[in-house]
Amino acid sequence: MANQGKDRQPKYQQIAGALRAAIQAGEYGPGDRLPGENDLMATYEVARMTARQALGVLQSEGLTESRKGAGVFVRDFKPLRRQGIKRLSEEQWGNGQSIWAADIGDRTLEVDQVSVCEESAPERIARVLDLAPGDAVCVRNRRFVLDGKPVLLATSYLPAELVAGSAITQKDTGPGGIYARLDELGWKPVHFREEIRSRMPSQDEVSSLQLTSGTPVILLCRTAFADEGRAVEVNEMTLDSASYVLDYSFDA
Repeated sequence: MANQGKDRQPKYQQIAGALRAAIQAGEYGPGDRLPGENDLMATYEVARMTARQALGVLQSEGLTESRKGAGVFVRDFKPLRRQGIKRLSEEQWGNGQSIWAADIGDRTLEVDQVSVCEESAPERIARVLDLAPGDAVCVRNRRFVLDGKPVLLATSYLPAELVAGSAITQKDTGPGGIYARLDELGWKPVHFREEIRSRMPSQDEVSSLQLTSGTPVILLCRTAFADEGRAVEVNEMTLDSASYVLDYSFDA
C-alpha cells in the first residue's frame, strides 16, 4: 500500500524524494553537485520540466542552492536552531549576553546593517504600545548574517519618550542589548509574546536575505512587556525559513 501511495506521487516529487534520501544518506555531502537536468532526464526518462521541478523542490526546502552556469549543489549551511524560550530568559540578557548566544554556539554572527531613527508610530504599532496617533517611536532596523549567510531582518519599535537619551537610540546598544538597557531604564521585560506566520517573500526580502526561488519566509512578531502589562517593544522579524529550526522547550 505504501508503494502504491508513492507511485501516485507526481514524477518530479518521486525524483526529489530519491535525491533527498541520497543527501540524507550522505551520498551527496555539503558542496557536492547534484545530477543536472540532462542527467535526471536520462536516468528517469522524464521531460526537462519534470527534472527542473524536482531540483526546484530541493531548493525550496533549503537543501540545495543553484549556482549560475555551474549546476545545483548541496547547501553547505547548517540551519540555525532558534531556542525560542531560553534565548529570552533574563539569565541570558541580564548577564550581558546577546540573546543570540543561546542559538549560535561558536558560529559567527554579524549584524551587517543597522539603522536607527525616530518616526511616527504606524497604526498597528501604536495600538500595541498603547500610544496616541502621531506619537514617536524609536525604530531599529537590522540585518543578521550567520556564517556569511543573511538569515534575519528585524525591525524593533520602542516608545521614543521611554528610551530617549539611552543607548537604545544608538547603533550599538551595549552588553545585553535592548532588554538590558530597558532594565536600566526601569522597564525590565518580564513577559514576551511571539506570533508566527509564513508567506512568500517580497522582492526586497528575496534580495536582502539572498533567498533561492520558491523559499518562503517566516514572520515572527515579538512583543516585550514590563510590569503591569506595559508593552515596551514590538519586534517584527522576517526569517529565511530554510535557515531556521524553531525550537520551543517547556514543562507541561
